[in-house]
Amino acid sequence: MEERFISTLVQCYFIAFGVMIGGSLIGSIGAFAVGEAPFTQISRIAKSLRIWAIVAAIGGTFDAIYSFERGFFEGSTIDIVKQIIFIITAMGGAQTALLIIEWLIQEEIQ
Repeated sequence: MEERFISTLVQCYFIAFGVMIGGSLIGSIGAFAVGEAPFTQISRIAKSLRIWAIVAAIGGTFDAIYSFERGFFEGSTIDIVKQIIFIITAMGGAQTALLIIEWLIQEEIQ
């Protein structure tokens, strides 16, 4: 495999991970500032950030759509496979962050 592909996979994972952890924790500071329960807000924010973490990790939706289009119309199936692997890796990063958030707040996020 290409070295660039592997480095992009690692970046996708950690970008999704960082969006989830950072967004949830910083959002809970805002909840604390206005007098709401921060742990409850961490849970709510984490649920709503999941899809955005994946989108941010794969570089926005237009690049992914362009790669799918190129794969279908130009016969470059490797591009489709790479985008699917990027999406799965980003989902793994978001899920790992969700598990860590559950561990930190001692509450199950549904």
